[in-house]
Amino acid sequence: MDVISTLAPASRGVAMYDFGKTTVFSCHADPRFSFCLYIPPNVHTSAHPPELVVAVHGTGRTFTEYRDAFSEFGRWNNCVILCPLFPVGVQRDDNRDGYKYMQEGDVRYDLVVLSMVEQINERYGFNFQDFGLFGFSGGGHFTHRFTILHPSRVWAASVGAPGSVTLLDPDRDWWVGVRDVPQRFGIELDMDALSRVPVQMIVGDADQETWEISHAPGGRHWMEGANDPGRTRPERLDSLRRSFESAGVKVRFDLVPGVSHCWEDCIDRIRTFFADNLAMRRARVL
Repeated sequence: MDVISTLAPASRGVAMYDFGKTTVFSCHADPRFSFCLYIPPNVHTSAHPPELVVAVHGTGRTFTEYRDAFSEFGRWNNCVILCPLFPVGVQRDDNRDGYKYMQEGDVRYDLVVLSMVEQINERYGFNFQDFGLFGFSGGGHFTHRFTILHPSRVWAASVGAPGSVTLLDPDRDWWVGVRDVPQRFGIELDMDALSRVPVQMIVGDADQETWEISHAPGGRHWMEGANDPGRTRPERLDSLRRSFESAGVKVRFDLVPGVSHCWEDCIDRIRTFFADNLAMRRARVL
């Protein structure tokens, strides 16, 4: 007989749906959005206090697959995994890309994620103030832009194959550059904090298709300079690397041989990046 079947009904529901690979929860701050989790079985009794990793889906919104890909990592490293879901068309316009650029109509996606973190803190008795952040493709858009805006909330960031990048360019407005960040977001850029975030940038060297990432005048996200960082995802990510490194950020750049636009073929390197930085983070507090 399994352990869950021996529990009282109320406790059985908690064990089945609130721990391990959880059900999907509504975001209390904005129920248009939701999230799932992985909660390790010994989260409150492990030798190491729990840490948090947030994994952000791409345009396909396969957010539970991201959770599942990190669940064993979470179990053996006592990490909670949070995977948000940002549906298409929250402004009723079928926009697939709003979350990638951090702001869409009345929505600030960075603040949505921070509210999700606070919600799980309250629900489970955690005290997460910062987290590891990963995203691939559309999630790679989100990850590097969130890290630019909130570097003090990120203990490590893995940026996977974004189609477009925001360079740390003080002479161009968001999203191409960062000149108007204070006016747009009410945030003063903290370059000192950004320089302390370990960053991985990862893309396959065969990720060469451009049909989804080329901006043209009249497009929803067109801006002058949108295509300047390069034609392909590897070229654009390398431009982002150089921009971050010029600001003092230490970047691990992984150009994965023979891999196209496929996060599953990069996940081992991504989990290793987080494991390495988690070990150093925990060593500093001993």
